[in-house]
Amino acid sequence: MEYSEKVMDHFANPRNVGVIEDANAVGEVGNAKCGDIMKMYMKINDDGVIEDIKFKTFGCGAAVATSSMATELVKGKTIEEALKLTNKAVAEALDGLPPVKMHCSVLAEEAIQAALTDYYTRKGLNPADYIKK
Repeated sequence: MEYSEKVMDHFANPRNVGVIEDANAVGEVGNAKCGDIMKMYMKINDDGVIEDIKFKTFGCGAAVATSSMATELVKGKTIEEALKLTNKAVAEALDGLPPVKMHCSVLAEEAIQAALTDYYTRKGLNPADYIKK
């Protein structure tokens, strides 16, 4: 299986790994078929900007790389911008993924949406009003 240099770089040197203790948005998703689990932590300010984002991923190299790239793509962005992030955009930012690993980019997109769902729930808002599937 061929991985791009960017995938290998984000796997070997993942960005934004860890936990945010005072996160106000936390989302966890998993893929039962491959066993990958991604957990995203976000610190969102009062203006709706994702000031900080970290992740913990249990999975293959592609799962780590897509988590890393997804955090890079939404850090410093507004919630609205983060919600527009697609798995395709994550894969493209990594210069592509092998077809059998595209599900990892889907997990990354879902982890971000799960964290933002948590954020709205904590605020007493209905996530469905903000997050369009």
